[in-house]
Amino acid sequence: MEKRSYIWTVPTRLFHWLLVVYMAVVFISSSEEHLLPIHTAFGYGIGLLILFRILWGFLGPRYSRFRDWPLNFRELLHFMGDPKTPYPSHNPAASFVMVGIIISITLTVISGVLTYGIQEGRGLASSLHSPLFKEMELFEEIHETLAYLTLFLIALHIGGVVIDLLLHRERGVLKSMVTGYKNIEAESVELTPFQKLLATLFLTAALATPFVALLNSSPLTESLYEEEEYSLIHPSFANECGACHTLYPPFLLPAGSWKRIMADLENHFGDDASLEEEERRAIENFLVQRSAQNSTKEAAFYILKSLQGREPLAITETPFWKEKHSSISQESFKRARSKSNCKACHRNIEKGMIEDREIRLPKG
Repeated sequence: MEKRSYIWTVPTRLFHWLLVVYMAVVFISSSEEHLLPIHTAFGYGIGLLILFRILWGFLGPRYSRFRDWPLNFRELLHFMGDPKTPYPSHNPAASFVMVGIIISITLTVISGVLTYGIQEGRGLASSLHSPLFKEMELFEEIHETLAYLTLFLIALHIGGVVIDLLLHRERGVLKSMVTGYKNIEAESVELTPFQKLLATLFLTAALATPFVALLNSSPLTESLYEEEEYSLIHPSFANECGACHTLYPPFLLPAGSWKRIMADLENHFGDDASLEEEERRAIENFLVQRSAQNSTKEAAFYILKSLQGREPLAITETPFWKEKHSSISQESFKRARSKSNCKACHRNIEKGMIEDREIRLPKG
């Protein structure tokens, strides 16, 4: 009977399955913008898992250390010619793919943190938001490209596992990631007290990180923007504009649009909203100074880009608004009473905040 050897310790197996779960969550949550907080939270969790795996590759037990992996091109070529050669841990092909996955995920997490900071003004890289916000699309594209590269490498890894199962079913390769044991002649591993402590600290932190990141006050996701009290910043704007409709933040339209609106208050969407000239001019100046051209907020950036120089009179006429709300049902708009009633879904819009995590569709 072939010897049964202990190859994968508990920390290595926990890392593997936590990574599988976290990766599934981030890829599922990447499809919907309102799930961005979840996507980001578990992305941080993945980052901590990968940091642990890199340290484990140097400080962990035998077979989990990088130096024990057959990362040799000559050995890889030999293995490709004779894939039945037994290896206690990863075979040469799996070793190269695993290194690729670790590097790819590391770069994906870093690019994700940068994108989140630059595009959303949130998280550990939020300080880069103002100087680099015009490059937000570049960082997003880099992040997406790296994510797809990671998916490709994971597909290679799964394909390799399937092939290994077909060639070496008797070795229990897949089962070893559950039990830790392989049916192979090799020296069994045992953790040192230091390795147990290292694994406990990092894996506990990796489990807690997504939940900590979902807290509003977490530095991992905290916004550099604060709510604005327009009634204190500009009382005339808050009182005159907010008395009849939602108090729209100035960054939602370009300066030209605000000038057009303020120049014809006698015919303000079917109403006469005339003001004394001094007050009218003061509100107009406030709107122009804080218009989309003078804002670093994500919505302002994309609104300007979608307009291509046009100056609509309503936010709902902007191509960006139409695209972002194209999936919203007519029933939801009916419950909101109007497409222009932004605060029905964006609860803090009248304080200058349009946050993904705060979007709530009105219920019937």
